[in-house]
Amino acid sequence: MTMANSNHKTGSRPQMGQAGWILLLIFATVMTLLPLIFTLSLSFRTQNSIYDPRLFVTELTNGNYIKAMKDNPTIPYNFLASFVISTVSTAATVLFASMAVFGFSRENVKGKLLMYNMIMCALMVPISALVIPITQLNSRFGLLDNYFGLILPYIALNIPYAVTILQGFMSGIPKELEEAAIIDGCTTPGLYVRIVLPLLKSGIVVVSIWTFLTCWNEFFLALCTMTKATTKTLPLIAQQYKGVYNSQPGVLFAILIIITIPMIIFYTIVQKQFVNGMTSGAVKG
Repeated sequence: MTMANSNHKTGSRPQMGQAGWILLLIFATVMTLLPLIFTLSLSFRTQNSIYDPRLFVTELTNGNYIKAMKDNPTIPYNFLASFVISTVSTAATVLFASMAVFGFSRENVKGKLLMYNMIMCALMVPISALVIPITQLNSRFGLLDNYFGLILPYIALNIPYAVTILQGFMSGIPKELEEAAIIDGCTTPGLYVRIVLPLLKSGIVVVSIWTFLTCWNEFFLALCTMTKATTKTLPLIAQQYKGVYNSQPGVLFAILIIITIPMIIFYTIVQKQFVNGMTSGAVKG
């Protein structure tokens, strides 16, 4: 009887622990989604109910979205600018960072430790300290109001982070695979394309998501580079509405939702690969 009770108690403990973790995850999920839900609620409220502290109200309207689109007909161009800049910057960052990690990890190049340390030192430089020099360079080379005026700095600023992340994944790739490929006659470019890149897939997904969201949300450098209405990125449109339509906050919240929806869709599509990549990186690191 005592043994049965002991087994029963021992078997019930994992159930209680599992329930506790489920409750904790539910609480964390609610707290994470609450700001987004509240912003979504505010974007559908009328001017009279915008300051109502309740999370949900009965008086709703889509007028804020209609007014935002009518007052700013360049939003499709702004969306295109954000998408092109973020996509190209992400693709180039992944390419250059993966090549750099491959070289640092496998190639015996003289001075590679110095180059790696220089890249790591770039992590300590805040973007606010680089805005003025980058803006002056863009002005000198005619890159103001040009996509490449943001793409090139974004690539340079994100490569150190990408190298740091991919280095952990690269260290988990067995050198024996590469040695076997070399014995079979695989060249260095072929080794990079056929062996390294497929095995770095999880890390590339993590870097891609991080870089894309960083470029999509970046504001300070874009503010100094893009001045034309058709070349501005979406965060600049939100700032513009905040200043001009400060008496109509519902329009501002509608713009914020418009900016956020593409990121939510993007992350929803790749969330499985992102979680797998983060878990794999943690194990390999």
